[in-house]
Amino acid sequence: MEKRAEIATKSTGSKFPLTCREVTVALAVVFSFILGLFGVYLTMPASDYSFLKLPRSLEDLQILRDHLENYTSDYTIQVLVGYCVVYIFMQTFMIPGTVFMSLLAGALFGVFKGVALVVFTATAGASSCFFLSKVIGRPLVFSLWPDKLSFFQNQVAQRRESLLNYMLFLRVTPTLPNTFINVASPIVDVPYHIFFTATFIGLIPAAYVTVRAGIALGELRSLGDLYDFQSIATLFLIGVVSVTPTLMSKTKS
Repeated sequence: MEKRAEIATKSTGSKFPLTCREVTVALAVVFSFILGLFGVYLTMPASDYSFLKLPRSLEDLQILRDHLENYTSDYTIQVLVGYCVVYIFMQTFMIPGTVFMSLLAGALFGVFKGVALVVFTATAGASSCFFLSKVIGRPLVFSLWPDKLSFFQNQVAQRRESLLNYMLFLRVTPTLPNTFINVASPIVDVPYHIFFTATFIGLIPAAYVTVRAGIALGELRSLGDLYDFQSIATLFLIGVVSVTPTLMSKTKS
């Protein structure tokens, strides 16, 4: 307890929470992603790539979809690699907009391939964020989300024996943001094998909803159309089912 308070004091007391070593590690990871994207760019044919940018609206996404459809059939590997690098990069550094990338997967690859692609990249990106946070995330988490981190830490401590069920519940339902779960899990000592399993399985329902909506991208008017009451209720129902074994075991004991 004293150690946690000491770390929190150090984190909030300094103007910039990261040390030079930690900044160097973060920059090295960024540089690795840039090299990957540059390698994909070199293998693509000469063309006008002004349309390539991270989509911030449905209009941006539709423009990106229209252009990439032509490339996907002829340069499938390059498009897949580029998609994976961008998605994992966004997940690693908690960049908003992965929901647009999930929609794009549905528009370009269909439901089953799209869901597989999103679950793979989301799990890989979450794992990358997990390990990066383990190295440099502690001061940032204490600085940005002290109250939320304290709540998460208490919940994890109380559910050590059924931690997988609890992590599945968090992944399936919008109880806590996925970005926060990714960066805070190593700080509160969630074992990686539990983190990985809960992420891989728990993201499938939401990925299916989003990817399926991407097939009918032209019919979407706003992101609010993705998660109506029925979709959210379904996700919560799946989340409740995931923690039911834990509740039953407590009742028996």
